[in-house]
This record gives sequence, structure tokens and C-alpha cells, in this order.
Amino acid sequence: MSRKPASDLRRGWTTGTCATAATKAALMALWGDGFPSEVGITLVKGETPIFPLAHSAKDESWAEVGITKDAGDDPDVTHGALIIARVSASAGGVVFRAGEGVGTVTKDGLPIAVGEPAINPKPREFMTAIVQKMAQAYERAPDITITVSIPGGEKIAEKTWNGRLGIVGGLSILGTTGVVRPFSCAAWIASIHRGIDVSRAAGAKHVAGCTGSTSEQVVQDLYGLPIHAMLDMGDFSGGMLKYLAKHPVERLTIGGGIGKMTKLAQGAVDLHSSRGGVDFTALGEMSVSLGLPDVSDANTALEAVTRAGNGLAVEIAKRAKDEAMKQSKNAIGQIDIVVIDRAGVILGQA
Repeated sequence: MSRKPASDLRRGWTTGTCATAATKAALMALWGDGFPSEVGITLVKGETPIFPLAHSAKDESWAEVGITKDAGDDPDVTHGALIIARVSASAGGVVFRAGEGVGTVTKDGLPIAVGEPAINPKPREFMTAIVQKMAQAYERAPDITITVSIPGGEKIAEKTWNGRLGIVGGLSILGTTGVVRPFSCAAWIASIHRGIDVSRAAGAKHVAGCTGSTSEQVVQDLYGLPIHAMLDMGDFSGGMLKYLAKHPVERLTIGGGIGKMTKLAQGAVDLHSSRGGVDFTALGEMSVSLGLPDVSDANTALEAVTRAGNGLAVEIAKRAKDEAMKQSKNAIGQIDIVVIDRAGVILGQA
């Protein structure tokens, strides 16, 4: 299935946007106006989303509002989650706390300090700005504790990178522009970058980027790598290698199936099938140059290797290694390639 359907897709809103809107509505209740039926905010690029309140509660010293996250047509794991912001008076300035389902940072390398709730810098900036704006309007001191919760967030976080990034107890509050653009590659690539940051901060000398769970398990077992050294590269080898060119490590292993590794060997920076396929003419020429059968009429790279033998897989691994060195501008001390089949059997290494 193609990742990006031809029809127009509906955009959505980040967890940071939902938390900001919930903060605004909760402050209205805390400071005297009661809960509105809906609340609107203005984002950095001028968008003005309006959200109905999905939850509200209040006591003498606090008020909280929940907004249901709508990720639009993006397959976001947090779509439909309830993002709750509770506001209460603080001793000075804006203070952030992690409630149920929001994680806490436990490893260096992230843009948030160890021990802090996993609320990223931009959402913090948005919520702080809302507090200051509302405080001015209500003639109050902008001294507020914001506790963000996501019921069920700890379970949802199991589907994300948070565990290997050292974020424990739940999800992160994310967003830079406040908008979720359907099927955007940016979020995945940003996760790869954060994974590299955490690995480097932890002192990892050897990291691995793999295309899927099978190749990840094979590579981790092969080299005995810790989980924080494993990068869920997916199809975005170019995004990983470009970042490593500026933030290098001593050793990188790339693991993946024969089809994706063939595409890397042929110069691809995005390994997804919807963005280009294997050049079978070139693959056939490679095979012949090795004294192996012409496989230019093969339907898949796996079929080509099955017919020509694993010597072709080894050559693909060698060329993928050369291409990875090129894309990373030779900044990495050593690069290994591990090519597997669907069952996780190693077909070739370089």
C-alpha cells in the first residue's frame, strides 16, 4: 500500500497544540470565567484551530481540561487520546509536571534535561506564552504549574521510541509548528536524530540502523548491542546518514532486507517501495560482472539472489557500504552492512 494516497488528506494537531488549548481553557476556569464549550488558539503559522472540551474538572486550587487529539488522516498512535492539562498556582513562573501517561526523561541527549517531564521545548514555549497572555488579560501573576496527563499513555508509549530513548512512564508532548501533516516523514526522521543523540550521550561507539524488526533483532544479536544503540531507521537511510555526517559515531551497522539494501547500493536515500524500485538492469549487469547469471529479468531482488547465489548478496552489501560511506561524507569510522531474507537469514555482509 502506498503511504501517501492521491486524494487530499486532512491535517491534524499535535499533542503540544492540544495541551496548549487545554491550558488556556483551564486558566479561564481557574481565574473566574468558568469552562468554555470550546477553545481556540493561534499557531505559529497563523492557523486558528478550535477544540471542543472533552473533559473538565475544577477544585478550589486547580482546574483541568481535556482535549481529544485529532491527528487528521495521519496514522498517529496518539490519535484519539485525551490530552489533559491541569493548572494550579506555583511559587514563581511556569512549572511543568508529568501526570498519568506522560513520560519522564532519564537519559542525556534529549532537548529536555534528565528528570524533567517529557514535554518538548516548543510545547513548553507555547504553553508558557498562553499563561503569560492569559495572566495579562486577567491581571494575574503568570505563576502556574501545568500538569499534563494522557490517560492510557504509558500503554500507547509501548508503540513508540520512548523506551529506547530513556523516556519512562508514558508519552512525550510533541510539536514544533503545532500541526500534524499526514504521512509526513519529518517525525520519523526526527526520532532517528534523537536516537543518535541519546546513543552518543550514552557513550555508544557502535550504533545500528535497521529497516524493520527482523533485521533489528538479527543485528542486535549479531553484535550484542544495547537497545539504546538501535536506531529504528525504517526507510530513511538518507535521513540517518545525513545526520551522522554531522554527528558521527565510530561504527555504524545498517541491516535490512535484500530489496532495500539493493536500493541503498544503487544510491537511494529513501528505501520505501513507493519512492522508487530496484534497477534490475543494473542488478543484472552487477551479477554478470561477477561471473554469475544475468538476473535482469527477475521480479524481486530476493529472486535475483536466489538465482545467482549469495555472492550477489555480498556484492550488494559491499556497494551499499560504499554508498553509505558516501552519503555520510566518510565521517563514520567503520560501516557494516548486513543483508537478510524475510526469515532473518543473513544473505551477505560487508
